[in-house]
Amino acid sequence: MADTMQFDLVSPERRVASFAASEVLIPGTDGNLTAMPQHSPVITTLRPGVLRVVGEQETREFVVTGGFAEVTADSVSVLAERALPASEVTREHLDQWIEEANTTLAQAREHDLGAESVDSAAKLLADMVAMGTEIGLSDTARAPAP
Repeated sequence: MADTMQFDLVSPERRVASFAASEVLIPGTDGNLTAMPQHSPVITTLRPGVLRVVGEQETREFVVTGGFAEVTADSVSVLAERALPASEVTREHLDQWIEEANTTLAQAREHDLGAESVDSAAKLLADMVAMGTEIGLSDTARAPAP
């Protein structure tokens, strides 16, 4: 069918979703990307964010913490570090991810890994907090400033 494409989302633990979609909004590290049927082939890295998929019956949202997306004319395959339906993400998940990002930032600073590593870790933390805000779980008091 020319108006849909195959969408697959997998994490190391399991296949999270697989269905026909007409549109996929991907949180790419270089900015958001909307893939639709007949899209030019592209591979992009993911930043922590919400992946929105318009299916035949409904729009579904998934939280991803990083990974890769491959887009072809007839499919979108997302290989995520972590992926959950947005409705299943709890405050505990978000707190754990923010704590891990805080630890990464602290280690980059402590071990003097250079400005690029510190900036990358600070961006990871900011993306985690922004993702929490987007799904309605974040409050700025819980995440220290980078």
